Amino acid sequence: MNQKQFYVYIMSSESRTIYIGVTNNLERRVFEHKNKLFEGFTARYNITKLVYFEQTGDVREAIAREKYLKNWHRSRKLALIKSMNPDWKDLSLSWYE
Repeated sequence: MNQKQFYVYIMSSESRTIYIGVTNNLERRVFEHKNKLFEGFTARYNITKLVYFEQTGDVREAIAREKYLKNWHRSRKLALIKSMNPDWKDLSLSWYE
């Protein structure tokens, strides 16, 4: 049986304004952010780099984790990103070539 996957992810602008979200299709959702397909925070602040993500098979766990991370102080969020991606590289860079 093909188990559905859910992702909690963090996107960033070049100036390191960050956005935390949850999705069941990370590649599609990052594409939407990169191409500003929806008006809102990420389009307004040019948030186009995927800098962190986590994966789970439980939608409730993903939503709870997103809410949990959103309540962290900014410094803790930045430390989390740095722990996985110290150079703040765009983790999706090769996805759309």
